[in-house]
Amino acid sequence: MNNALDILLVEDNADLADNIIDYLETLGHRLHYAADGEAGLREALTRPIDVILLDLALPRRDGLDVCADIRRRADHHLPILMLTARDTLDDKLAGFASGADDYLVKPFSLAELAARITALGQRPQLGRSYQIAIGPLTIDRQLRTATRAGQPLRLSPLLWDILLLLAEASPQPVVRSEIARKLWGDEPPPSDALRSHIHLLRQIVDKPFDRAMIETVHGVGFRLSVPQ
Repeated sequence: MNNALDILLVEDNADLADNIIDYLETLGHRLHYAADGEAGLREALTRPIDVILLDLALPRRDGLDVCADIRRRADHHLPILMLTARDTLDDKLAGFASGADDYLVKPFSLAELAARITALGQRPQLGRSYQIAIGPLTIDRQLRTATRAGQPLRLSPLLWDILLLLAEASPQPVVRSEIARKLWGDEPPPSDALRSHIHLLRQIVDKPFDRAMIETVHGVGFRLSVPQ
């Protein structure tokens, strides 16, 4: 199976776990299993896992706590599908607030479970590291922090978003219209607003250091490059 995934199932109901494992293995996926929250967290942080199926009501540590801890401690994005018999809106919101990517209410069909897993496995953030390193610049997507040569860069939310756009595209340039669209949607401010924000960003990212990293690509936009 070309799209086989390493799946971690954290579920204390042994009969349900057996059914899920048997079904998903017949589809070609590789299953790993934990019966309680502590074991599930340990497996999630030590094994190469593509998707996590996480029950909410678990012994030793509940699923919400495990999910939140994975988000805090993993160094890359691990897609998490929460499995639970709790079906109120507040329960679902609590699951998403703890970091779940999707939510499936018991009882569910195994075919729907497989479809949800496939969708999660195809998301672009699968396995993506939270950190981007470009020369002396390090950006942490999860913490929304940036440092250059080990020095923290104090950025407003808008400047952070611009820097992240440039970092994710580096070394390719990002066109001005694309930056404006990502920041302001279909109602961008006057054209000089972006220029002003780029100027402010350069004051923080470049000015205190010997060499500039933010380059203007004339007629196109801006890019981040490693100083030579």
